[in-house]
Amino acid sequence: MSARTIAIYGKGGIGKSFTTTNLSATFALMQKRVLQLGCDPKHDSTTSLFGGMSLPTLTDVFSEKNARNEEVSIEDIVFRRDIGDFPRPIYGIELGGPQVGRGCGGRGIISGFDTLEKLGLFKWDLDIILMDFLGDVVCGGFATPLARSLSEEVILVTSNDRQSIFTANNICRANNYFRTVGGTSRLLGLIINRDDGSGVAEKYARAAGINVLMKVPYNMEARDHDDRFDFAIRIPDIGQRFEKLATDILSDSITPSHSAGLDFSDFIRLFGEVSDSLPRPATKEELFSAGTPLHTATPSGAGQKEDDRMAECISRLEPDHQSVYLLHEKEGKSTAEIATLLNCTEPEAALRLAAAQKTLRTLFFQL
Repeated sequence: MSARTIAIYGKGGIGKSFTTTNLSATFALMQKRVLQLGCDPKHDSTTSLFGGMSLPTLTDVFSEKNARNEEVSIEDIVFRRDIGDFPRPIYGIELGGPQVGRGCGGRGIISGFDTLEKLGLFKWDLDIILMDFLGDVVCGGFATPLARSLSEEVILVTSNDRQSIFTANNICRANNYFRTVGGTSRLLGLIINRDDGSGVAEKYARAAGINVLMKVPYNMEARDHDDRFDFAIRIPDIGQRFEKLATDILSDSITPSHSAGLDFSDFIRLFGEVSDSLPRPATKEELFSAGTPLHTATPSGAGQKEDDRMAECISRLEPDHQSVYLLHEKEGKSTAEIATLLNCTEPEAALRLAAAQKTLRTLFFQL
C-alpha cells in the first residue's frame, strides 16, 4: 500500500515546520512509518526532528553527484533518526534550493520531486509522507503537490494575523483551481497556530467554508522545546491536540472542505469597511512638474471633479478641524507651528489633525 501524502502549507515563519515536526512525531508514536519532506530552500524543516542537525539537501547532493557524473541514491538523501522513547524511527529529506539570488527555488522543487519519483518515493514502505511547503511564494514550483496531485490532502497553517490568513487563502484558491482542471488533492482544513483567542482566523474559516482542524495556543514552554530541538508534544496539552488531529486523519473522520477561497474584495472586507471607489489616477503633468507639491496639483477632467469634491468635504469639517487641516495641508505647517497659531498644545493639534483626516476620508467616499 502506498503512503498517505499530506502537504502542509503556510506563510514563512508561521509555524509550518513546528506543526509538521510534531505531527510526524505523533504519527511515529502511533506506530506509523513517517517521512518528513522539507520543501523550502531554507532546508530547516527537519532540524528539530533531527535534534538540531542540518541534513544534506537533495539539491546540493545532486549538484555534487552530477559534477562527477554519478547517480543520486536513496542513501545520499534520505536519513533516519532513532529516538529512545519512540517505537519507530522517523525519516527525513530536505529538498533545499539555490543560494539567495542564484536560481529559482520553484524549479528546484520540481527537479527535486522528479528525482524522488525516479527513486520510487511513492512506492517506499511508508505509512505517512508529510510535505512541509512554503506557501507565500506564488511560483508554480511550490504548488507541485497540488498541480500534479502528489499530495492526497492539504492542511493550511495560519495564525490570527491578516498576512498569514491571506497566504492560506491563496493556497486554498490554488488548490481549487487545480481541482477544476483534474487535480485530486483534498483540503482537510486549517490549523490556527499561536492562537491568541481573537477569533480572526475562525472568522475567515467560516466565511470561506474551511474546517478548523486544531488550535494551538501560544505557549512559552512549547517554544522552548522547539528552540532546543525537542518535541512540543511532550507537553500534555499540546500532545493531546496533535494526537486528536492525527487520529482524525488516520480514521478519515475529517470531511474535506470544498472551498474556493475568497476573492480579494471579500477577503479584505473581513478586516474592515473598504470603499468600492476607484483609486485616483496620477497625471503625467503632476509627475513631471518639478517643484510642484502633490497636494496643489490640479489635474483636469475627472481629477478636477475629485478636487471639487474634496473642497466640498473640507467645507463640511468642524471649524477647529477645518482650520488645522488647512494650515497643515495648504500652508505646510507642522503640528508645532499649528499649536502656536491656534494657541493649543502640540498633542491637541495632532489629535485635531488626525480627526480631520479621518472625517475627510469618510466624507469623501460618501459624497
